[in-house]
Amino acid sequence: MTTPPTPGIDPSVPPSGDGCADCDQSGGWWFHLRRCATCGHIGCCDSSPAQHAGAHAAATGHDVIRSYEPGEDWFWNYRTESYVEDGPDLAPPQHHPTTQPTPGPADRVPSDWRSRLH
Repeated sequence: MTTPPTPGIDPSVPPSGDGCADCDQSGGWWFHLRRCATCGHIGCCDSSPAQHAGAHAAATGHDVIRSYEPGEDWFWNYRTESYVEDGPDLAPPQHHPTTQPTPGPADRVPSDWRSRLH
């Protein structure tokens, strides 16, 4: 029996990279990373200074994200403000490289980073 697709999730799309695409473009930094379950865009979490994952969801209507942190496999729906139960396996990789620090990237994180979280 085939499992029906989960709305807003395309398991075949790989992630856009190892870090927040928007922070990398602007020279910013992130606390935790989130992966758009529709298009694979990697954005920074809502605790990060720029909150790019949420901005991506608002701008595109791609409501469902998955954690892009090692050891985490949960999905979140921004529109319903709820966890998505039983999300499918997504195209690899499932998280950023374990050698990448959190917050990151190391060379752009300010010494007072804790005071800059939301």
